[in-house]
Amino acid sequence: MNDTNKPTILVTGGAGYIGSHMCVELLQSEFNVVVVDNLCNSSSASVEAVQRITQKPLTFVEGDICDQNKLDEIFRSHPIEGVLHFAGLKAVGESNEKPLAYYKNNIYGTMNLVESMARAGCKTLVFSSSATVYGTSENAPFNETEPTSATNPYGRTKLMVEQFLQDLHASDPEWRISLLRYFNPVGAHPSGEIGEDPNQIPNNLMPYISQVAVGKLPHLNIFGDDYPTPDGTGVRDYVHVVDLVRGHLKAMEHLADEPKLAIHNLGTGQGYSVLDVVHAFEKVSGVKIPYKIAERRPGDVAQSFADPAKANEELDWSAEYDLERMCEDAWRWQHNFPDGFAKAS
Repeated sequence: MNDTNKPTILVTGGAGYIGSHMCVELLQSEFNVVVVDNLCNSSSASVEAVQRITQKPLTFVEGDICDQNKLDEIFRSHPIEGVLHFAGLKAVGESNEKPLAYYKNNIYGTMNLVESMARAGCKTLVFSSSATVYGTSENAPFNETEPTSATNPYGRTKLMVEQFLQDLHASDPEWRISLLRYFNPVGAHPSGEIGEDPNQIPNNLMPYISQVAVGKLPHLNIFGDDYPTPDGTGVRDYVHVVDLVRGHLKAMEHLADEPKLAIHNLGTGQGYSVLDVVHAFEKVSGVKIPYKIAERRPGDVAQSFADPAKANEELDWSAEYDLERMCEDAWRWQHNFPDGFAKAS
């Protein structure tokens, strides 16, 4: 199946939201792609959709990064030159309820992955980190020198993985490691074939709005309207998922120059309030989004947005798509697949 003239990349969590969009970019950029995913919060239908979009094959392995033998087998079976690591549990609220599951999957799983990579002599890794590592700081826009902290188990797992990967590189400078701190990924592939498909009630704003728009949920809860922001609602940096995954290709190119450990924010540098997003979504969809104001959530900051200057300069990357485009693509996916991949499969 694989073209021996093309480099082979392993995408962990490649059936998930960001991972599936990454696979599209990799296949369109002439890479061979191997996906490992345990399908705990994703669907094999997304892998099929990726191949329809690109008209190119990939290799899918159903497996868990906590399964060391499975990882070793993947590295034995494929000439993997680099790993894009998306596999991880990612719901803040759930992490408070199930902290051990988050520590096991996100930390132990990543340690397994790195050990298998080392045994295979593959030392190029791009890690899916998060702006949650900036904790409750109010110093937006955040740059990469901002002190890090975490307020929940999910954020702590991202921070701990960042720390042990930095220690790994210090102990063995042959490693090429990129830590990418995402702000708020939203949107979907313009084909409308893949998008964000949460298993239960969405934790994130855009899929929640999308599900209200298709009638799956009665209204949007807005947590707090008394923040010190222009309209009182929380301000966040939303970045189109296609822009985001293109940042990963740039990060891999950056690592190709020489072994290094690099940290970059991936965000637009522009903050939008909850109501900004609601109004933009209403504009592109033509659907009114009913909402109710609820209590602030503990740990939420008034505003969080990136200083993307370092990624602009060092990776030659910047986000291209604006908020309306993010909403337009998210709506196309949700409108096409109101029940997500349940309908697709």
